[in-house]
Amino acid sequence: MPSAWFDSTLAWIGAHPHAAGLLIFLIAFCDALAVVGIVVPALPLLFAVGALVGLGHVDGGYALACAALGAFAGDALSYWIGHRWGPQLRGHWPFSHYPQLLDRGEALFRRHGSKGIVIARFVGAVRPFVPAIAGMLRMPLGRYVPVSLFAAASWAAAFLAPGWVLGASYDAVAAVADRLALVLGTLLAALALVWAIVLYTWRWFAGHANTLLARALRWTHAHPRLGRYAAALIDPNRPESASLAILAACLFGIIWAWFAQVAAVLAQGGPLLFDHSVHAAMLALRNPLADRLMGALATLGDVEVLGPAALVVLGWLLWRRRWIAAAHWLAALAFGLALTAGLEALVDMPRPSLAAAGFGFPSIQVTMATITFGFFAVLIARELPGRERVWPYLVAGVAVTLLGFARLYLGAHWLSDVVGGVLSGVVWLLVLGLAYRRHVARSFWMRPLAIAFYGVFLAAAALHLPQASQRILARFAPPPPALVLDAGRWWQADWARLPAHRTERDPQRRWPLDVQVAGPLEPLRARLQARGWRVQPQADWVATLGLLDADRTPAEQPVLPATLDAHPEALLLLRPGPDPRQLHALRLWPAPARLGDGTPLWAGTTQTLRFDRPLGAFGLWRPQAHAGDAQAQLRADLAGFELALSPHPDGDHAVLRVRTHPGGR
Repeated sequence: MPSAWFDSTLAWIGAHPHAAGLLIFLIAFCDALAVVGIVVPALPLLFAVGALVGLGHVDGGYALACAALGAFAGDALSYWIGHRWGPQLRGHWPFSHYPQLLDRGEALFRRHGSKGIVIARFVGAVRPFVPAIAGMLRMPLGRYVPVSLFAAASWAAAFLAPGWVLGASYDAVAAVADRLALVLGTLLAALALVWAIVLYTWRWFAGHANTLLARALRWTHAHPRLGRYAAALIDPNRPESASLAILAACLFGIIWAWFAQVAAVLAQGGPLLFDHSVHAAMLALRNPLADRLMGALATLGDVEVLGPAALVVLGWLLWRRRWIAAAHWLAALAFGLALTAGLEALVDMPRPSLAAAGFGFPSIQVTMATITFGFFAVLIARELPGRERVWPYLVAGVAVTLLGFARLYLGAHWLSDVVGGVLSGVVWLLVLGLAYRRHVARSFWMRPLAIAFYGVFLAAAALHLPQASQRILARFAPPPPALVLDAGRWWQADWARLPAHRTERDPQRRWPLDVQVAGPLEPLRARLQARGWRVQPQADWVATLGLLDADRTPAEQPVLPATLDAHPEALLLLRPGPDPRQLHALRLWPAPARLGDGTPLWAGTTQTLRFDRPLGAFGLWRPQAHAGDAQAQLRADLAGFELALSPHPDGDHAVLRVRTHPGGR
């Protein structure tokens, strides 16, 4: 669905809250209608409608009633269609194109009876078919209507509730959690996408494996020269060692040629548009709390983490005399190292602006994580029963996604670098995995090997992450500002060249930058601490999770950090206000400009914070509308420093300028 259409739909709903009831009704109606409901994106639309309800743009009871009535009406029409055509429904267009969904719907209805109508409301593609099945099987109308009403109402409430809760708490969370929620939401969306891709790809291959192998054998017979190398991989009676070496060399050549061509394009015209877009979006999401999490996840592909787990697998295979499995394991890892080293030496890929030496394309961490977790899944998946065989592949997908997302967030790679590295590893896994599966028939007890591999990986990560994450964050710190100002002219007029607000799309987070400080922060800190202000260290994840503790007093709850142009706060000072549930705050960041004489320059905001408990679930210090109270308190407490106060030409507030020096008064 085009995002422009989606955005315009939501904008129209917000602008016409009463007429929007008809649109909400139609969304739910089409979602419930047989066949049509397969393609209607009701979940994201109703989630967004729920968010508008929570934000106060649409009445909640009205939206709930419209969604429930629309779902009930759509189910009723589907019931009538099934009752009208009966068993002949299967032969009519468009139902004849979806026999598998009709079969699944009928099996669900026969197994659960009336309860199946309620269950089907929450079962994806089957949802719009079950009412038609109920009509086709002549379910009495007196039994159908009450159950259908209950199912429609509960479905509407369940689909609107997440967005409703998010919208109700958005003002509070967005005001203090800054970009953290967006980072976590984007990461969860990426994990869900990869989870779905791995799951459905595995199911498709599992259902078509024999057909694919038969086609491959026919191809080898039709192409005797090239086919003899491929045939060695799928014929268990032929040795595949020479073929693997030849195919690995061909694969390396193909990947090298492809990436060399891409690099030439990038060198001439710069990175692709979506690379720039993703890089800029990730830079805009930088947040102190997210930085720490992503710095830790970005080290999951380090040799100190993957190496011990890989050695454990090799040692176990050698100890159990699984020579062929050990040889394939070594081949998987060796080709991954050769691929990344060779491409790094041969392909000159432009790096992102934050990518220091030793980073960028190709990402040895992402590629080796793909191969290590992927081929380990090949080793153990066959020993699992039935549908459980997919879980090692899902674990591999999650691990690689966490690593790749973290490195994109930090600016180590372009998106095309990460995707290309993953696809290169996957292609090699397909070749090597096919050869291993066709030539190794011996089973082994995989549980101890799986426990050892994943356990050693987690233990090595726990030991390595704390130190490595700090190093990687230091390497990907945002670059210094390009704008250089004369120190004298800054004090007189050029202070107005600094932005008046934070660069946020949400007006409630575009806090006014009403303080500028030139000089070291220590004298300012010492003076304010003597006047009753206290320094709050930057809140970490432990302190953030403490927000859920209802027993903590407001004074015990931290103020969450915020960023300015991807920079974390250099100083956060708090002073008790006239009310126990009120604080004055001063946040200072490195300014988006430098002074020519080397004097440090800081930009900041003064805020009045109030403690609230949104939805009664957690406690938060929320910034109030800017009224100048905190700035007036700051100005009074800095009496004796060199101060100046002038209205900003681009804002509706005055900017307090401060000069500090060691021991200044």
